[in-house]
Amino acid sequence: MSVPGHLGIIAGRGDYPLRLAESAREQGVGRITVLAFRRETDPAVARWADEVVWFRLGKLQPLLDAIRSRGIPEVVMAGQIRPSALFTVLPDPAMRALLRRLRARNAETIFGAVAQELATAGAALRPASLFMEKWMPGPGQITPESPTPEQWEDIRLGWTVARANSNLDVGQTVVVKEGTVLAVEAFEGTDKAIRRAGRTGGPGAVIVKVAKDGHDMRFDIPVVGERTLASARKARAAVLAFEAGRTIVLDPDRLAAQAARQGLNLLGLDPAEMNHD
Repeated sequence: MSVPGHLGIIAGRGDYPLRLAESAREQGVGRITVLAFRRETDPAVARWADEVVWFRLGKLQPLLDAIRSRGIPEVVMAGQIRPSALFTVLPDPAMRALLRRLRARNAETIFGAVAQELATAGAALRPASLFMEKWMPGPGQITPESPTPEQWEDIRLGWTVARANSNLDVGQTVVVKEGTVLAVEAFEGTDKAIRRAGRTGGPGAVIVKVAKDGHDMRFDIPVVGERTLASARKARAAVLAFEAGRTIVLDPDRLAAQAARQGLNLLGLDPAEMNHD
């Protein structure tokens, strides 16, 4: 992997942009420009950045202008944006034109169109996993305890439903309990889907999070972090299983300790084994 001399990070919510900036700096990136969104991006990302440029959500042209004027050659998208933002922010003419071109509006179509716009500004969109490889665990247990046979049945059902759901570009997460699908992630996002499942089915549910077949690794990679565990705690979930090798787990050792304290089994699923089943 070549290390860019100047990296732009389009930063959404959560710890992911901070971890990415820190890791990029540690791996030798010379200059980091964070393209941040008001009311979304954690200002603490400035600790690792040479410059933070702030924008309002929905304003595409200022973002492109900032990339062009600074000569940023490579960009990574990191972190979430509130799903409701698509319907509540006032887009600028550039963003309105982009959205009008899309027959379906989901993460892949919107971010894919944004990637094309970034290219016109001279910036190549790199994989969201760039510099995060150490935080993409392989298959196996993250916490000590293994799922029960009954939980494995729910994991397998959740895997099947989640893969079908993600392949339809609807969402990445499914919550199952005792053979019943409690919640399927839609546009509201992972955290709200998990909490909705907790209200519906009570404690003991199994959460499964996957990427779709042929997932474009430049954006919308599955991420498990403290916010995910907080939602699982509120839902009193028993298991959180994710697709190994294609999910970013932010600081696995710390999350493993936190998951164990709240009685949550955390593990990575081998796609080859799950698809074989």
